Amino acid sequence: MTGPARLTVLAGPTAVGKGTVSADIRQRYPSVWFSLSATTRPARPGEVDGVHYMFVSPERFDAMVADGEMLEWALVHGQHRYGTPRGPVDAQLARGVPVLLEIELQGARQVREKMPDARLVFLAPPSWDELVSRLVGRGTEDAAERERRLATARVEMAAEREFDHVVVNDDVRRATDEIVALMGVPVGPADGQAHAG
Repeated sequence: MTGPARLTVLAGPTAVGKGTVSADIRQRYPSVWFSLSATTRPARPGEVDGVHYMFVSPERFDAMVADGEMLEWALVHGQHRYGTPRGPVDAQLARGVPVLLEIELQGARQVREKMPDARLVFLAPPSWDELVSRLVGRGTEDAAERERRLATARVEMAAEREFDHVVVNDDVRRATDEIVALMGVPVGPADGQAHAG
């Protein structure tokens, strides 16, 4: 065992592709451990409790915050709260397992305060126009929600300077490999399975 690992935080503006990049890391680099976030928002079609998120009531979320169980938490888009339970993260890091948190900007700032040695990685779009195109193309939000998310994204883009590294998501596989290399995980087919497509 190599001793405690260093926590890596992946954040970036809405619709930049954090979920897509994270899914690619999960598929190709199974040695990387992902924290499961708790959220008060309802599950989207196809999402499974305990797999995609821990879906909890606002009351349960309040209790977790009050009891100091959250490494970070945030109110996102002015509507729902998301947070990272701390216990499982600490346990994996203590075992020397590389841990990746995929979270929002507010949460990344809280992690930096609580764990100053965490590595913060900003996932950036190739351009602002590309980010808008991705958000509209998703078709998962109505016009009002899209405007709310774009307003949030402008603030998030301005925070890029606060991060240790910036990775441009112009190609998912390339971005994945760059993030994993920053984590010190060997890049290539030895760690992950063959990638279809």
